[in-house]
Amino acid sequence: MTAIEMNAELLRNLSVIAEDEDLLRRATRYLRKLVSEKETDDTELSKEEFFARVDASREQAMQGKVHTFANVEELDKYIR
Repeated sequence: MTAIEMNAELLRNLSVIAEDEDLLRRATRYLRKLVSEKETDDTELSKEEFFARVDASREQAMQGKVHTFANVEELDKYIR
């Protein structure tokens, strides 16, 4: 389903529940919950954290603490 189709489906469903105050209240609470989950993504790094990791990686590379792979198969084996 494309984003446009999902948006249309959402609007159709909202038009149905808009006439029922209880359903509208429940939907609003759920949507707030979804938005707050999106806003508190634990995997997202701040700009400072990102560049600190980049700097640490550069330092490791300068010290020779790197892994090199001759081909994709070696990389795959290392990851697994």
